[in-house]
Amino acid sequence: MDTYLLPAAMRELPPPWHDLTYRRSQALEALAPTEERREQARHVLRACLPARRQSVHDWDEELRDFYDDRDDHTLDEADAWLTRTMPTTSQVTRERVARVVGAWADMGIPTVPEPPTEQWVDEVAAEWAASVRQALAYDAFSFIERATTAGLRNDGEAEDVALLAAAFVRVGVAVEAAVRVLVSLGRPRGEQALRELVNDDEVRDLRPYVRSRLLGLRRPVYEARAREVTRDEEPLLPQGLRGLPYSWQNDFDWGTTEPDSHGLAQARSALEACLTVERVPDDGQMCTDTPADRSAVAEVVRALMPYPRLVTRERMNEAWRECQSLGFEFRGMDAACFADVWCMRIADRVTAAVFRWLADLPQGGGVADDKEPAVLSATALWAAGLAERCARCGSAVQEAIWFLHRTDDVPSSREALARLAFDPSLPATTRNTAQEWAP
Repeated sequence: MDTYLLPAAMRELPPPWHDLTYRRSQALEALAPTEERREQARHVLRACLPARRQSVHDWDEELRDFYDDRDDHTLDEADAWLTRTMPTTSQVTRERVARVVGAWADMGIPTVPEPPTEQWVDEVAAEWAASVRQALAYDAFSFIERATTAGLRNDGEAEDVALLAAAFVRVGVAVEAAVRVLVSLGRPRGEQALRELVNDDEVRDLRPYVRSRLLGLRRPVYEARAREVTRDEEPLLPQGLRGLPYSWQNDFDWGTTEPDSHGLAQARSALEACLTVERVPDDGQMCTDTPADRSAVAEVVRALMPYPRLVTRERMNEAWRECQSLGFEFRGMDAACFADVWCMRIADRVTAAVFRWLADLPQGGGVADDKEPAVLSATALWAAGLAERCARCGSAVQEAIWFLHRTDDVPSSREALARLAFDPSLPATTRNTAQEWAP
């Protein structure tokens, strides 16, 4: 008697859903997403939903090591062999998998033991069953997404789709397709489901991806807020920064600013203002997640406050609440500390951008004509001291020291580099950077 690898609900799927060959996807693309067919797609999803969590490779967690150890030849051939032997869901059995494994062993595929052990057959069988679930769920979500994008849904259907999509994300099957459906549902239902997922411990390693798609839905909200004037809001940055016309979009890029007296005066004012921004501890404890998540926090701050003039207490508080709702876990930080850290980071980014621009100023020629001193050397007369102060306080250290190196023909820059290179009170990284470029 055959040992079926799929539950009865999957074995009894109607055409074209029961077809495991390429013809299924082709048939689905030709079908109009009527209400009856959308319900059928949801039935497929309910039938395919596994009872427990799968790995990020879409296989059962216990199969992760086995999957990772398989070589490329086996991976490339597996689906074709297994599909030829089991072209429909009702034919997915352990006995048919065993025949395929036996054929692999005869071919001398290195990862297949000869003769194949019972455990090895069971592992391949479980992996193949998970692959069938994955493929069917992916097609079902794609079919529903097509209908959702066309606006063919009602509130009850949207609720059912959202619950199914969230369930598949939690078990790690057809994750990208499920999240795309939630995005296509939009606000409020799709967004609500994505918010619940990023705050769910079951999501774990999938959280950054889910959060990135949620941020895409939230971005228009941030942009609308950024267009609002800051009437009666408390500014958090000094005046010398609030007047800058540059945004985070290009990380406060000064590249198009002409090196004339106005541009240089603006650069000097910005650097002086940055040095007045309070330095607070920033040891990487902004949140407990990965650097990619830290970048996502920056995306929220940047979207709500794209220009320095928009950095206010009220908007920082909004960014803080938004990041909490996005599932970020902060350690020992409240809204006020969050604002202080991000004001310092914004000032550091401006400082870095200014020094990059100053270091690229022309070596020869003048601000007004050729009789003027070289722009870069003339700038160093006032900027060297600011560069040393920035490096000492830990703001844009690399950029500040690079500027000093670029202007080391000026005594003030040479002397600043020497002091930074051999001051034992400075962090070793700062001293080493200065020693690398000191003349």
